[in-house]
Amino acid sequence: MKHYLQFFQDVVKKYWDEPALTDFDGAVDLTYGKTAEEIARLHLILDAAGVKKGDKVALCGKNCAHWAVCYLAIASYEAVVVSILPDFSADSVHALVNHSDAKFLFVGENVWKHLDKTKMPALSGILCIHDYSLLASTSKELDKMHKEWDRSFNAKYPDGFTKSDVNYPTDNMDDVTLINYTSGTTSDPKGVMLTNKNISNNVQFGQDRIPNRPGWNMVSMLPLAHMFGLAFEFLYQLAGGCHVFFLSKTPSPQVLMKAFAEVHPYMILTVPLVIEKIFQKNVFPIIKKPVMKVLWYTPGIKSVIRGKVKEKLMQTFGGKLRYLIIGGAALNKEVEACLKELDFCYTVGYGMTECAPLIGYEDWQHFKPRSCGKIIDRMQIMVDSGDPQKVVGELMVKGDCVMKGYYKNPEATASIFHDGWMRTGDLGVIDKDGNIFIRGRNKSVIIGPSGQNIYPEEIEGKLNNIPGVSESVVVDRSGKLTALVYPDKDALKEELATKPIQEIMEEIKVKTNKMLPAFCRIAQIEAVDKEFEKTPKRSIKRFLYS
Repeated sequence: MKHYLQFFQDVVKKYWDEPALTDFDGAVDLTYGKTAEEIARLHLILDAAGVKKGDKVALCGKNCAHWAVCYLAIASYEAVVVSILPDFSADSVHALVNHSDAKFLFVGENVWKHLDKTKMPALSGILCIHDYSLLASTSKELDKMHKEWDRSFNAKYPDGFTKSDVNYPTDNMDDVTLINYTSGTTSDPKGVMLTNKNISNNVQFGQDRIPNRPGWNMVSMLPLAHMFGLAFEFLYQLAGGCHVFFLSKTPSPQVLMKAFAEVHPYMILTVPLVIEKIFQKNVFPIIKKPVMKVLWYTPGIKSVIRGKVKEKLMQTFGGKLRYLIIGGAALNKEVEACLKELDFCYTVGYGMTECAPLIGYEDWQHFKPRSCGKIIDRMQIMVDSGDPQKVVGELMVKGDCVMKGYYKNPEATASIFHDGWMRTGDLGVIDKDGNIFIRGRNKSVIIGPSGQNIYPEEIEGKLNNIPGVSESVVVDRSGKLTALVYPDKDALKEELATKPIQEIMEEIKVKTNKMLPAFCRIAQIEAVDKEFEKTPKRSIKRFLYS
C-alpha cells in the first residue's frame, strides 16, 4: 500500500504545471506546483504558531481550493486535522475545537462571523481560509511571521520553490492524521480518529480499481469535512493527477447542471436522492408514455430508444462520465432497474466515516443490482447471524480502513468493537459471491406485533417508487406503521385539482400495501408540507421524526 501523500508528492513532481485545484465560479486556480508552494508557505505559519507533530489543527469552512490546501498542509506537517462541518452552530464549533484540543484554527469567513475567540482559549492563532489573513493570535512569533511571510519564505527558498523542495513524510502509516466529527453535539461528541493507513487504503483502492489520470476533471460537491467528499472527491483525484473543481455554493440542481456542463466530470459521487429526482423530472416522463412502454421492450427498436435516453442522461452529467457512484442509502428499485437496462456506468457503494470511508464497492460492469458491492481490498466483513446468506444480522468489519477509535471517548470506542471486529450498525446479508445487501440500520429496525423485524428503509423504497411521492419516512406509532410522505405536487397537479391530498395519500397507501407482506403494511399515511431535514450527505435525519 502506498501512502496517499507519496501519491501526491509523485504527482506534484510529474505534473508541476498541470491544473490541480480550482474554485468553480471563483478566483482561485492552482497548478500542482503552486499547490505544493502554498503548502510550504502554510508550514511556516504552523511552525510560528508553535504547532508540533501530533498537535491538533481545526479546519472549518465551505468547500474551496484553499480548504484543500490547508488540509494537505496540516497533514504533511504531521499535525492532526480536525475537520468540522461549516453547517454546525457556533456553539458546536466552539465545543468541538475545545474537545479536540486544537491549537490552531483555519476558518472560512462565513463561519468566522459567528464565532467568539474567547470561547476557544487554547488556540494560538486563527487564519482565514479565504485569503490567509490572520484573524486572531496570541503569539508574537506568529504575528511577526504573518507580517514578514513573503520575506521569510524567500529566505528559506532563495532559489525559488522547486520540485526538489517537495518531500512529505510517509513513514507514519499508523499515526492519527484526522479527527472527523460525525455530529455537532456538545455532549460526548464522536471524533473518529483515522490514521494515514486508513486514508491511504482508500486512495490505493481508488487508484487500483477506479483509475484516473491528468486531463480528467472532477466536481467536488459533497462536504470536504465529510469522509466521502474528502477521500473520493479530492484526495483520490489528486493521487492520479486530476483537476478538481470545488463548489462553494449549495449544490442546487441549477448549480450542479451548470457545473457538470462546464467541467465535464469523469466521475460523479452522489446520493440516491439526486439521481431519483433527475429520473423523476427528465427520464420517467418520457419512458412511461404508453407508446414508449411498448417500444422500450420491443426487439430491434428498444436498443435505439434506450440509446437515445442514455445519451440524454450522459449529457445531463456533462457528457464524459465514466463512473456514477451512489452511496449513503438504497437506490430506488425502479430507477436502478432503468439504469441497468440502459447499461449505464453506475454502481452503489457502501461505507462509513469510521472506515475512511469505503467498505463495499464493485465495478459497474460486474455490479449486482440491489447490492452495495463487495468488501474492498485489505478489509474483511462478516454477518453476525446463524446463516449470513439468508438471516439478517449486523455487518461487522476489520482491516486497514478501520479507525483507531473515538477521540477521548473510550466508552463509545469499546461499544463499537467486539473481538477485533467493528460493528457497523447496519443490518444485512452477504450472498455466496460476496455481494453485500443492506436491509436497514440497527437503530431504525421496528419490531412487528409478532416479533418480526421490519426495515422501514425497504418500505420507503417501495413508497418512493410511486408517482407523486417525493420522499418518505416510516415510523412506529403505538404499534402501527405510519408513513410520513413529502408529496411531489408537480406530479400530482392534475389529481390535486379534483381530490384532497389525504384521499390521494390513501390511494398511495393501498398501492404500497399490495407490494408488502401483511406484517409490515402501512396503517396510515400523513402528508408533510416540507422536505425532510437532511445530513450534509443528503440522508434524511430519521431521528427527528416520530
